[in-house]
Amino acid sequence: MKNITFLITFFILLTSCGVKQTQNNLTSGNYDAAIDIALSNLRANKDKKGKQDYIYLLEEAFAKAKERDLSTISFLKKENNPRDFEKLYNTYLALNDRQEKIKPLLPLKLIKEGRDAIFPFDNYTDGIISSKNALSNYLYTNAKALMLTKNKMNYRKVYDDLTYLDKINPNYKDAAKIMDEAQFKGTDFVMVYTQNETNMIIPAQLQNDLLDFKSYKMNDKWTIYHSVKQKNTYYDYGMFINFKSISISPEQIKEREFVKERQIVDGQKKQIDANGNVVLDRQGKPVMVDNLVNATVRIYEVRQLKSCQITAKVDFVDNATKQPLESFPIASEFTFENIYSTYKGDRRAADDNYYAYFDKKIVPFPSNEQMVFDTGEDLKNKVNSVISKNQFRKQ
Repeated sequence: MKNITFLITFFILLTSCGVKQTQNNLTSGNYDAAIDIALSNLRANKDKKGKQDYIYLLEEAFAKAKERDLSTISFLKKENNPRDFEKLYNTYLALNDRQEKIKPLLPLKLIKEGRDAIFPFDNYTDGIISSKNALSNYLYTNAKALMLTKNKMNYRKVYDDLTYLDKINPNYKDAAKIMDEAQFKGTDFVMVYTQNETNMIIPAQLQNDLLDFKSYKMNDKWTIYHSVKQKNTYYDYGMFINFKSISISPEQIKEREFVKERQIVDGQKKQIDANGNVVLDRQGKPVMVDNLVNATVRIYEVRQLKSCQITAKVDFVDNATKQPLESFPIASEFTFENIYSTYKGDRRAADDNYYAYFDKKIVPFPSNEQMVFDTGEDLKNKVNSVISKNQFRKQ
């Protein structure tokens, strides 16, 4: 009984909160939000008495939303400002979409008044089509004008505007051709170079990897990087990856010997009580417990070490002015380490995570070239981070 009472109370509170939220949106002028909440609550059991408040609120919100949108349309038509054509088109769409959301739930009965809720629907097809055509013509005409400005940011706006045009009015005139042209003209081309200012040879594979932009995670659709100059391509910017220093440590072998002791489980044994008797369980069988013993092992450990550090700098240069834009110092480090061990005694005395070293052997140290290349993997990630987080052209 208590559970039923709790559920009823919870349902009443939930309904009350939903009605209150709908009322708040209505009084705040958020008519479509109020409509959405009301519709959400009416989709199930719309004829229940508890849903009546939602129907009243829906009726009122619809009327006020429609009145406001029609007033907006009247004003925009009188102003006839091409920059407002998109707003006009979207307002017509909102009027139509609002009706379409309500239609599936009709009729909605108001029990006390003995009538159906009133939702005066209109046909907005002509308004949608005429405003879409006006907007399409404006976007297209404006795009053609912007294409004559010789401004990359305008070309990018053309591309975005015509992308939108293609969404609302596909295959409009030669918009697709203009989009392709705008995308090309709005793109910044960057020539990337590596420069070695150290006294060491940079492995060719590392330089190739640094210039392999297919493996970079670059999200900027308006920037294309080349490591080899292309014919008939003007490069807006240059990016220089300058190796400043490379430091490689000598090959090191460090040895140490140490003893480990710990208590371990070595099988099981019969449990003995304080009197020296075997403890039995309920079935009369001996109780078995872990047999704990002290284990000791002497470990002879050999550690091979070699490290490499690379410092570099990424420079952005404006090719039009030949002026540097920004510089980003970066540093990377790679450490080769191999540990192997032998032992005397009970290896179980060693830490569990140490066992792997007993199975290893000495290995050849990597060459200096390999060390530089391995360090370059981290360097590449940092160059990628610089490219991803920084733009050549500031908006």
